[in-house]
Amino acid sequence: MRNLTLSVLVIFVLAACQTKTQKEEQKAKRPNIIFMMSDDHAYQAISAYSDKLTQTPNIDRIAKEGMIFKNACVTNSICAPSRAVILTGKHTHINGKTDNYFPFDTTQVTFPQLLQEAGYQTAMFGKLHFGNSPKGFDQFKILPGQGAYYNPDFITKNDGTIRVEGYTTDIITDMTINWLDKERDAEKPFMLFYLHKAPHREWLPAERHYKEFTKKTFPEPETLFDNYEGRGTAAKTAEMNLLTHMNWAGDSKIEPALMDELRIPETCDWDKSAFAREVGRQNPEQRAKWDAVYGPINEDFRKNYKNMSKKDLMKWRYQRYMQDYLGTIAAVDEGVGTVLDYLDDKGLSENTIVVYTSDQGFYLGEHGWFDKRFIYDESFKTPLLVRWPNVITPNTTNTQMVQNLDFAQTFLEAAGLKAPEDMQGESLVPLFKGETENFRDAAYYHYYEYPSVHMVKRHYGIVTEEYKLIHFYYDVDEWELYDRKKDKNEMTNVYDDPAYAEIVKDLTQQLKDLRIKYKDSAELDSTYIHDFLNRDTPSH
Repeated sequence: MRNLTLSVLVIFVLAACQTKTQKEEQKAKRPNIIFMMSDDHAYQAISAYSDKLTQTPNIDRIAKEGMIFKNACVTNSICAPSRAVILTGKHTHINGKTDNYFPFDTTQVTFPQLLQEAGYQTAMFGKLHFGNSPKGFDQFKILPGQGAYYNPDFITKNDGTIRVEGYTTDIITDMTINWLDKERDAEKPFMLFYLHKAPHREWLPAERHYKEFTKKTFPEPETLFDNYEGRGTAAKTAEMNLLTHMNWAGDSKIEPALMDELRIPETCDWDKSAFAREVGRQNPEQRAKWDAVYGPINEDFRKNYKNMSKKDLMKWRYQRYMQDYLGTIAAVDEGVGTVLDYLDDKGLSENTIVVYTSDQGFYLGEHGWFDKRFIYDESFKTPLLVRWPNVITPNTTNTQMVQNLDFAQTFLEAAGLKAPEDMQGESLVPLFKGETENFRDAAYYHYYEYPSVHMVKRHYGIVTEEYKLIHFYYDVDEWELYDRKKDKNEMTNVYDDPAYAEIVKDLTQQLKDLRIKYKDSAELDSTYIHDFLNRDTPSH
């Protein structure tokens, strides 16, 4: 009897040890997660999507070693709301961050909080864009608001607000590598946010890149001189035209004194002040190097301006825009390469999910525009490249309607955690494994910030791989339908075309169903309009 009892005890102890060992092994296998996001990085400016404008070999590497998504999109194409959707896994009207003005509801539970509670070490470096104390992070150093390109300030978790000399993209990369190398607890899985300011307006590249990129000439988009025939009021009244709405000083880098000399009026009340804020932040050495390159550009413009037609000016402004915009991306791509190389060198790549994305798309002269906000493709679609060794087959492509709404549930599932029931996205983990059945076939979109900067009208819509149905509302009541396969540039609204009558009927019902599914409604629309119009200060 004694021997039997002893045997049972031994078996129990061995079983307990085995269970503990299995749990430890399971915990140890939880993947690290690096979420790389830039601000306003158009998919057209990543060579894995198109090599017409520039080369991004390091970002492309994620696609070659993982999966590229060709129909990744956002729920609301504007910076802070997009980031709130990513953190909460909930649509704008649910998490409350409808636009850049209204504050983020800090009672919302974010997925980094859940990962932190589950034992992940968490860190954030770069641009959050809203809030000074992100929840769920063991360490953070974030830019206040939009941040600066040169000699930026950072709000830190432990050291208050600090100022760091140098170029912002490089500094964010250095902070990220320093945390990985010196602060990270090697015994824990980690969740790291690596967030770039670039290529957000006002597009100031690093010296090593503006010396190169200001000498380049870029191909023009075929719709640069779009006159918006075939579309409704919204496209015709938006204020984001390269010639008439882009700032001369802040954006095109024309010196304010030269604007005065040539009698060029400011396009808005922060035109010259944006130049003073950004270029004026440079130290004397940085400014001397800047002037050595941008001074001759200004002098050449002085000589030619009076003889330039509107068409000439549009072409000139497009080239200036691309030179600076793409120049800022060059440093981002280098930073991505630095992080990927570190993961390889330290043996971390095999068990680390790497995501590269943007908070939304951006116009690079298509339809004559810059900025975003619209449900039209250049704004609505966002780059998404994901690498997860041994889960994602290298060099694969997905065309399904994935959204920034899906990140929270994706990362939670990857970490072995159950997502809260009020999250509204869908995990991408099955797609990573090639399991594409039963995933959403239509994405829902809703934009709210009007009347405001760029004057893009309020609208919501449904997008499938084949079609896009849009309802513009508030001060208009207009519907648009685009055939995404036949009309890739979205030039012709076919909503009233009899050939598409059945498609309109079907999509209209699907749109109603999605609004019910995601708990959006006309009543909520009215509430947000009232709150927006009664805000204390305008939104910029």
